[in-house]
This record gives sequence, C-alpha cells and structure tokens, in this order.
Amino acid sequence: QVQLVESGGGLVQAGGSLRLSCAASGRTFSNYCMGWFRRAPGKEREFVSAISTSGGITIYADSVKGRFTISRDNAKNTTYLQMNTLKPEDTAVYYCAARINGGLPYRSESMYDYWGQGTQVTVSS
Repeated sequence: QVQLVESGGGLVQAGGSLRLSCAASGRTFSNYCMGWFRRAPGKEREFVSAISTSGGITIYADSVKGRFTISRDNAKNTTYLQMNTLKPEDTAVYYCAARINGGLPYRSESMYDYWGQGTQVTVSS
C-alpha cells in the first residue's frame, strides 16, 4: 500500500505562485511514476503534469505548460509542482498520483494506482 499526502495549497492572487508537495510512503518511491491532476468546481478531473521515475522525462497539459514545473526528490520520497503566474482558472483541488510500475509518465488517470486526498488551490482575480 502506498500513501500519498499533498500539501502546499492555499489562496493566492492571480499572478502569484505556489509550490505543492506530495510525500509518498514506501521504500521504492524511485520506482514510481508520479503525476498531478486537478478537479475544478463543476468539472471532471484533468491531467496537469507527470514525471518519470528518474525525473528525466516530464509532460504537461497545454494549459499549464511554461507556468508549472514538476520535479521530484527521490531521497525525500517527494514530488513537487511549482506553479507560477497562477490564473483564476487554475482554481481546483490538486491531486497527486503514483504509478508503482514506473515507466514513462502518462496523462491518463487509469494508468495510476494510488491517489492522494487532494489539496485546494484558490486563485483570486
């Protein structure tokens, strides 16, 4: 069983920044492909970003490309999502997810095995 705990959400003005963290349990974090997803009010959950096991491959949704950066620290069992130039449309609950068989990062929710409880990000205009 893998437990994922997100932190770092909050209220920020448009144009501001936040850094989300996702701490994972387990001794094989370096084998997990990690992803970030979000669910805005009244919408379905959508892909935001994902990172390969080594951190060498990252992918992003078009809506966040150039503003968000995903990274990981395998020594700390943690993955991060640095969010810059935030917009009101970035308001959502953000979830991290883990794919325990690693491999390439995926955009599809169905490729992930474990999910965190989510952290709220609210961007005011």
